[in-house]
Amino acid sequence: MPRTGVMLAMVLALGLSVGWFGHQHLSAQQASVTRTVLLRTDLAGVEGKEAVLVVADIAPGATTGKHWHAGQEFAYVLEGSLRLVANGKPAVTLTPGEAIQQPPRQVHEGQNTSATAPVKVLAFYVAEKDQPLTTAVPD
Repeated sequence: MPRTGVMLAMVLALGLSVGWFGHQHLSAQQASVTRTVLLRTDLAGVEGKEAVLVVADIAPGATTGKHWHAGQEFAYVLEGSLRLVANGKPAVTLTPGEAIQQPPRQVHEGQNTSATAPVKVLAFYVAEKDQPLTTAVPD
């Protein structure tokens, strides 16, 4: 019986350790991309739509993870180099001064190609009002 208790204690300790490291890893991933909403306003004369202006900061080497937006996205790279991978399209690398657009619900992922420099993107959305602006897609 004492041997069983030792084994249970070891399994519990291992589980707690793995859980803690997993939590730290997920927290680091979430902190690697920040989105700051600069403006959110109803579109005049358009029922159920809003305009949203966002600055996204992507840490060196980080990825946004696969996601989609509830509305049309227009993005302009302010700083850094961003590799954009959209489902069904060839990957493109965008540098400062370049812009792209994504149709609503287009699954895509942005990757900072630098290990040392952040990426800063200005994004504008024409979105469905009262819907999440960004929806993560599980791998």
